[in-house]
Amino acid sequence: MEIKENVPIIVYDNQCYLCVKFAKFVDFFARGKITMVGHYSNFGIKIRNEILDESALDMFWFIDKKRAYGGRAALLPLVKSIFSEKKEKLSTMKVDENCQQDCKTVKAVFLRSSSLLTNSKKIDLQ
Repeated sequence: MEIKENVPIIVYDNQCYLCVKFAKFVDFFARGKITMVGHYSNFGIKIRNEILDESALDMFWFIDKKRAYGGRAALLPLVKSIFSEKKEKLSTMKVDENCQQDCKTVKAVFLRSSSLLTNSKKIDLQ
């Protein structure tokens, strides 16, 4: 599966309960316009190896044709993409759910929320 053919893409932690819920929320509002990919899926590993750097697992990523946005930097492009009027190909990938961590605690919610606000990165793809 080619990366550029599937943009826009959300890369999220598919082993975290909260991240999976976030991905389902985004997928619902995007109505299939965004490809959802888990960090630990085969396609997610390919994206991490070809595009992202060592900080890939620290945050969720939004990838468009020009850039990969991580964490806080991804929020505005993600919202713009959700509300865009472009009639793009509908994604056939489903949200991958493989929760293996204890993410349902109050502490986990706080840590994941704070990491979203503290981590931010942009990577140019050209």
